[in-house]
Amino acid sequence: MALNYIWIGLFVVGITVGVIRLLFGNYDVMPAMMESLFSMSSMAFEMTIGLTGMLTLWMGMLKVGEDSGLVGRLAKVLSPVLTKLFPDIPKNHPALSSIFMNISANMLGLDNAATPMGLKAMKELQSLNTQKDSASNPMIMFLTINTSGLTIIPISILAYRAKAGAAEPADVFIPLLLTTLCSTMVGLLVVSVIQRIKLWDRTLLLTFGALFAFVGGLLMLVLHTENIQDFFRQMTACILLGVILIFVVSGLRARLNVYDSFIEGAKGGFGIAVSLIPYCVAILVAIGVFRASGALTMVENGVRSIVDFFGINSDFVGAIPVALMKPLNGSGARGMMLECFSSYGPDSFVGHLASIFQGSTDTTFYILAIYFGSVGIKKYRYSVLCGLVADFAGILAAVLICYLFFG
Repeated sequence: MALNYIWIGLFVVGITVGVIRLLFGNYDVMPAMMESLFSMSSMAFEMTIGLTGMLTLWMGMLKVGEDSGLVGRLAKVLSPVLTKLFPDIPKNHPALSSIFMNISANMLGLDNAATPMGLKAMKELQSLNTQKDSASNPMIMFLTINTSGLTIIPISILAYRAKAGAAEPADVFIPLLLTTLCSTMVGLLVVSVIQRIKLWDRTLLLTFGALFAFVGGLLMLVLHTENIQDFFRQMTACILLGVILIFVVSGLRARLNVYDSFIEGAKGGFGIAVSLIPYCVAILVAIGVFRASGALTMVENGVRSIVDFFGINSDFVGAIPVALMKPLNGSGARGMMLECFSSYGPDSFVGHLASIFQGSTDTTFYILAIYFGSVGIKKYRYSVLCGLVADFAGILAAVLICYLFFG
């Protein structure tokens, strides 16, 4: 229901602002909004169809993992931790393994691999859902972790900064890591409070301790690595290819016809991609109208005025469009980050903050629309609230941490 009001609001506010600007003599605004309406709908279609290849690949690999028994073994190893966060999921259920694989792919910056794994997890969670049109507690926990955007290796951000001519593209690595940890922990805390999950459980405390120890070790490794960007690129490639090799080898060990198993799973990739088109078009066209009308610029100017009124340093306001757009659309936020690079420079305070905004959280509304839409969920319950709280925590942490490192 919340997404319904937000979607309507984007259109109503965008068109209203456009009409007002037209009445004041801006005769380009309405054609620009119309152009954005059509271009965003086309982009949404192309973006969704573009997922078909990757969806097919990973749906096939997941099927190999299921048939070989790898999924079951992962579920057994991870069930002590995941069953604490997802108490409504039975032990050894395949949904636990898909959830873990999706979260792992997101942490490593493997967005294309994470999406099909996430859609697979949603399908399995829906099989446990007693109210098929309403989001279940495990779904909300899963999507909050997704929308909080926990990323350990932000390879795409580093690549964009390098392309923009940053003197040290990887200097945002530590700030970005700290920021995304804050948003994820806040998201987990909010959902856990609502669902009455005990985060102080011994198993969860040990897991979080191990995670922070791993992050600390990675930070030490980064500090002693000269070419950080190349190091991350090599690590990402090795991990991705290693995962594929593990699936194939597990099939061979199980004496499975790996090729037939892969084909059987891959057949579902196209169907999933087609089912996502309406949801993707709906959210992107609304965002396009809102942005083209100038409403987003007005929001930025309003924030700057409020900050200036209270005498607060307003250097961060130049990057606010990235933070506001990121929960709505990743491509739009990326474009605004590049615009900040062009206007202020990648090594400026705004350039650094825009990079951290881009990598600190994920596209909340897009993820909710796509993931829930793939299984026919219409009632999102409190998932939007939890996602936005995690986003706000990420934005606030990004500003504070950026002032600490680059202010």
